[in-house]
Amino acid sequence: QVQLVESGGGLVQPGGSLRLSCAASGFPFSSYTMSWYRQAPGKERELVANITPGGNTNYADFVEGRFTISRDNGKNTVYLQMNSLKPEDTAVYYCRRPSFPTLWGQGTQVTVSS
Repeated sequence: QVQLVESGGGLVQPGGSLRLSCAASGFPFSSYTMSWYRQAPGKERELVANITPGGNTNYADFVEGRFTISRDNGKNTVYLQMNSLKPEDTAVYYCRRPSFPTLWGQGTQVTVSS
């Protein structure tokens, strides 16, 4: 079955860290660019980071060096390490395969609050 399954979200205090995982199945994961997006309440979904098959990365400006996207092709998994979290990082985080036909995961909630 072709799917993406995110995990690792939760409640964390400001300044804390979380690592999100996205497990892919049903397609040749190592051949695809993968992305993380997020959607906060009342806001549009926005790109957080991309990683190419070769490991090249790019990030949204708001990341400001706090997040790191990585991948393990042997495990068909893409990660998002998030450090120095802020309340404004609160959102549902989604994994996406941008190439046609695009594929989205179900999302994982990240809440940053004291």
